[in-house]
Amino acid sequence: MTNAFGAESTTDDVLKGVDLSGKRILVTGVSAGLGVETARALAAHGARVVGAARDLGKARAATEIVRSAATASGGSFELVALDLASLASVRACADALLADGRAFDVIICNAGVMAAPQGRTVDGFETQFGTNHLGHFVLVNRIAPLLKPGGRLVNLSSAGHRYSDVDLDDPNFDHTPYEPFVAYGRSKTANILFAVEFDRRHKEKGVRATAVHPGGILTELTRHMSQEELDGLMKAMVTAPPDGEPPMQLKTVPQGAATSVWAAVVAPAGEVGGHYCLDCHVARIDDVSARAGVRSYALDPDNARALWAKSEDMVGERF
Repeated sequence: MTNAFGAESTTDDVLKGVDLSGKRILVTGVSAGLGVETARALAAHGARVVGAARDLGKARAATEIVRSAATASGGSFELVALDLASLASVRACADALLADGRAFDVIICNAGVMAAPQGRTVDGFETQFGTNHLGHFVLVNRIAPLLKPGGRLVNLSSAGHRYSDVDLDDPNFDHTPYEPFVAYGRSKTANILFAVEFDRRHKEKGVRATAVHPGGILTELTRHMSQEELDGLMKAMVTAPPDGEPPMQLKTVPQGAATSVWAAVVAPAGEVGGHYCLDCHVARIDDVSARAGVRSYALDPDNARALWAKSEDMVGERF
């Protein structure tokens, strides 16, 4: 697939000339950063956006810009409560959306946490795996009947998936020494594998799924990192690899959200379905010269099916 977009493209670049009137799109994590920008860009092009957030007060303040964009374009914006670290909250959100009955064209699973201290969700899951993966797993599967034919699921993953494959024998670090970025890597690999298996299960109905890496952006996602850890991450980002590949560059929030909206409403579904995307392109697999490429274990269909089964066991639901 060829297109004119790349690492420096913004949401406005990607959506230039795109009319989303009549499209209804769910975006999780709209209280800051990428979620707000994703919702704003979509609403500015006429979409009816539903934003989900744990802290509705914070989200209302953060999304004033989204409401303004929606008013100007003829779109709309509404908020729903969703705490991904609580399956009771996830199920309540899903039940409310199902009772409402209005269909979605796109679901963008944007919310997440990174490098959190060792902890558990209210249901006893390791915080990052439980929040980033299991919460979205239950939400999306419960509301999957609302996805229209031709609809899409976009899961925000990360180059952080390269830290670790999933560990289905010890997902909660009951027996493994806890490392914040290993846990983050597991959850981000799970986000990709979830998209792979969801795509396999739904593509015959015309619904496709993909995972995306937004790039390096300084947002609230870094709130659990110490200044020393953040400095180390920044140093790694600007150090060129031995083969002379250009150093990674930080993105602005509009640049970071560009791949999400590109994969959701611009890219051909058949090109991105079941894949991992970055910089508005499908990523290369196991290319050691590409720091933001995708590891093959994150796209492995057997691994994806195994994660799905394990996730069902963990949450106590079959989908």
